[in-house]
Amino acid sequence: MDRTLFIVKPDGVERGLIGEIIGRLEAKQLRIVAAEMRLIDVKTAERHYAEHHGKPYYDKLVEFMTQGPALVTIVEGPDNTWQVVRGLMGATNAKDATPGTIRGDLAIGLRENLVHGSDSAESAQREIDIFFPDLV
Repeated sequence: MDRTLFIVKPDGVERGLIGEIIGRLEAKQLRIVAAEMRLIDVKTAERHYAEHHGKPYYDKLVEFMTQGPALVTIVEGPDNTWQVVRGLMGATNAKDATPGTIRGDLAIGLRENLVHGSDSAESAQREIDIFFPDLV
């Protein structure tokens, strides 16, 4: 089995969409093997989005991810689970996301796009280590 990090961002939590979003993962036969509702602190958000440091949207991204509670999870499934999850998520900009995807059906913009999912196997491991450092 393969694992990836998946986050229901603060806008998804605030809008009461956790069940709808997690249900879509489970309907695809993916399993949530760890989950924690938490306020992501600035230091963790900065570490998580380190590859975007210096980009014009970086500060707003960190601010958004730390504005309210998020559901941080580890999703388990077949090889390249990260790809399956990314397909379910849809395009980063909700305006470009295909209907039937989480963002295509539920999101309203680029920043308020409800979810985060690792974009590679390497990113998945790095991000899991950031959010779940004590997980064996």
